[in-house]
Amino acid sequence: MPTHRRQSQPLSSLLLNIGLFQGCWLICVLGGANGLPWLGLFAAAAVVWAHLRAAPRPRREALLITAAAALGAFWDGQIAGHGWVAYTGGTPARWLPPLWIIAMWASFATLLNRSLRFLHGRYGLALVTGGLLAPIAYAAGAALGAATFPDKTVAMLASGGGWALLLPVLVALAARWDGFAAAPYPTAADAQRDSAETVRGV
Repeated sequence: MPTHRRQSQPLSSLLLNIGLFQGCWLICVLGGANGLPWLGLFAAAAVVWAHLRAAPRPRREALLITAAAALGAFWDGQIAGHGWVAYTGGTPARWLPPLWIIAMWASFATLLNRSLRFLHGRYGLALVTGGLLAPIAYAAGAALGAATFPDKTVAMLASGGGWALLLPVLVALAARWDGFAAAPYPTAADAQRDSAETVRGV
């Protein structure tokens, strides 16, 4: 199979990618905290739309975003269903998180092949990154009123442990469905075909 070239992206593009996600995260959290969950849905939809518009291979990115949203819905549904985290306004069902949480996971997926591309193939680093940063994000969301923790220690361990497992999985899926990969290097078969076409005058 052809090998994809490493895709270099301008710093401004990476900073915009991070900024859009952070803005979406804040809107999702504040909307959830204040009974306006639809704000997060609109923000995530806008971020995903812009991301897919920028992707050379948008179908791959759409697959990745869908998978991330599904995994996120499952995981946050687990921690909500077990009572480790209580989201403000409740959840639509015991084992489902609020829709703004699922929207947040979808917007997070837009980072995986752009500003978090350095995690590709570095699953140990992804594990540590997820395990360390997730509790900080959950604590920040709770501080803004989007959630409460019946037992903060349990909540921090659950969120860190879950993300330590999920982020490497998402990184592997991102590498598989990389919509921002550069064009592949030509294989020997490609070169022979091009040479034959040149001889024939095609």
